[in-house]
Amino acid sequence: MEKLFKLSQHNTNSRTEIIAGITTFLTMAYILIVNPIILADPKVGMDFGAVFTATALSAAIATLVMAFFANLPFALAPGMGLNAFFAYTVVVTLGYSWQQALAAVFIEGIIFIILTAFNIREAIVNSIPTNMKKAISVGIGLFIAFIGLQNANIVIGGETLVELGDITQGPALVALLGLIITSVLVAFKVRGALLIGIIATTIVGIPFGVTTWSGGSFLPPSLKPTFFKFSFENLFSVDMIVIVFTFLFVDMFDTVGTLIGCATKADILNDDGSIPKCKEALFADAIGTTVGAMLGTSTVTTYVESSAGVTEGGRTGLTSLTVAVLFLVSLFLSPLFLSIPSAATSPALILVGLFMISPVKDIDFDEATEAIPAFLTILFMVTTYSIANGIMYGALAWILLKIFTNKIKEISPTMIVIAVLLVLKIVL
Repeated sequence: MEKLFKLSQHNTNSRTEIIAGITTFLTMAYILIVNPIILADPKVGMDFGAVFTATALSAAIATLVMAFFANLPFALAPGMGLNAFFAYTVVVTLGYSWQQALAAVFIEGIIFIILTAFNIREAIVNSIPTNMKKAISVGIGLFIAFIGLQNANIVIGGETLVELGDITQGPALVALLGLIITSVLVAFKVRGALLIGIIATTIVGIPFGVTTWSGGSFLPPSLKPTFFKFSFENLFSVDMIVIVFTFLFVDMFDTVGTLIGCATKADILNDDGSIPKCKEALFADAIGTTVGAMLGTSTVTTYVESSAGVTEGGRTGLTSLTVAVLFLVSLFLSPLFLSIPSAATSPALILVGLFMISPVKDIDFDEATEAIPAFLTILFMVTTYSIANGIMYGALAWILLKIFTNKIKEISPTMIVIAVLLVLKIVL
């Protein structure tokens, strides 16, 4: 492990990395059931079992690339939001078949591999202003905490868009009890506090009826219904070009945001603010997306839940290797992993939000052209439920403010290209 991942160089050890990996996996294992539910919607028509297997395998493959190629503690899987766009926009609304949608994802993956090989994506990551990078970490922290509150029904939809749910029973009560348990563990600086909290909350949920045995087979379902099921019909239609562009754009900025946010929290950024082995990390989601499309699932991206493992001390690829192994194991132990309720992982996500917002103290709030874009990045990330939107409107604000305050020299050529892409995204 020392030779493979240079543990001592990163001030970590095998135990810490493995605990971090388990924590990350448990906070993102929901994708194993949620992704098949979305893509196997009767209106979409994909096979539930095949999508389950494709989800686990694509996550494992992409995360293994991250582990051995980039040596970074980040995990990947089919992305939430991108799977909904695949199912409900491309297939249900626009009327394309899921086979055509898979073809679009496959093309996106190939384009990503090319863009990564020519350092275009890395240039975009490195061009993000320093204050925005810090804001991205803060925004992701608040965003993931909000996801935790929502998953436990502590916060629900209402006449004011969001409101407090019924916290006296069910998942919300269990999650709040779990939050107390996990907070006490964190306060006592217990190693593996988040992981212990998830396990403890799962047990607490049993008498409340929140934790139940999912049942089901321990054998992996066949991939045959979705394996290499591409249809390239109408590939060059305007709609399909827009679809591929949307997949590209959202995945690119989701990944950029997650990498920057988690790397900032892990304190592994280079002196110039760049991410170590950024190119290799970007290859992981490009390869994951391409392979995932072949297997039969939507776009694979770096997961914001990786911040849970980073918070537990994960600093190297051993963390992501642990996640990848657990995704492979989940193929044979899916009833066990799927029995962990979202209420049990919610406390970990909420506390990760706390740990992720620490860079807010380093943001320059005295300079308006830096403070306003940073604020908008945080605000839009949470209120629009999208990392990509936060980066998009924060970057646009930064560019426009620099132009209108006669600070054009601070704008790099790469940021100008990004601005053009952002405007195209908004128009399309």
